[in-house]
Amino acid sequence: MAVITETTLRAMLRTGVPNPFVVHAEDRFTPAATDFLKGRGIRVEVLGSANAFSGGSEGALEQTIPVGVSNRHIHLATEDVERLFGAGYKLTPLRALSQTGQFAATETVTLLGPKGLMKDVRILGPARGVSQVEISRTDGFSLGIHPPVRMSGSLEATPGITLIGPAGCVVLESGVIVAKCHVHMSDLDARAFHVQDGDSLMLQMLGERTLIFPNVTVRVSPRYTLDFHIDLDEANAASLKTGDKVRLLGKNGKLFSSAGRC
Repeated sequence: MAVITETTLRAMLRTGVPNPFVVHAEDRFTPAATDFLKGRGIRVEVLGSANAFSGGSEGALEQTIPVGVSNRHIHLATEDVERLFGAGYKLTPLRALSQTGQFAATETVTLLGPKGLMKDVRILGPARGVSQVEISRTDGFSLGIHPPVRMSGSLEATPGITLIGPAGCVVLESGVIVAKCHVHMSDLDARAFHVQDGDSLMLQMLGERTLIFPNVTVRVSPRYTLDFHIDLDEANAASLKTGDKVRLLGKNGKLFSSAGRC
């Protein structure tokens, strides 16, 4: 049983409180939480009720997606690899990542911010066109910067940071983000889940903490492998680890019917 408080709901305002707000039959609201939802016209639906999901084998309730938890990391442009590690340097693959062709490199660098530094931050390869640093909100407090929540590649009006490597330093004027949670899907996955690139999914955690992520962006590419990508802050809040599963509840702000459609 979960006790839903006004504080819990207010913490969801930044990303949006889902409407309807989906709960289990045994969950309970504090009086203040009830007033909070009523005052905003947010409807409550109970899983398993006639207005939510049935447990039918063909329903969207049965569709799950594996979780991939990402720690802080860096994507480097080719010229920044050379500035940090030397002319002509190539990243050395350490292990393959879940997405085809991507790898965690042996190389690490130090992040230097206005209030502190972080050592041994992993570089992910291969090198790309523009350098990008992905950290958690908690990391930002330690470094003294406050990056926005963005999809990868959306770097306008983002803070910069200094990168320190064994052969030199790189001062990025911009490029630090907190990665927005998203799902990678292949074309076949997208057809199976009846979604398309850019859709927003509602995903529910399985286990002790039945939290809901109400606005998870879908990214579709033939080279992608099915994966729900979150950072350490999100994983810790939801008690999730890589390999866990999340359940698909709906898309674009609407719950699926028992037939698996909005």
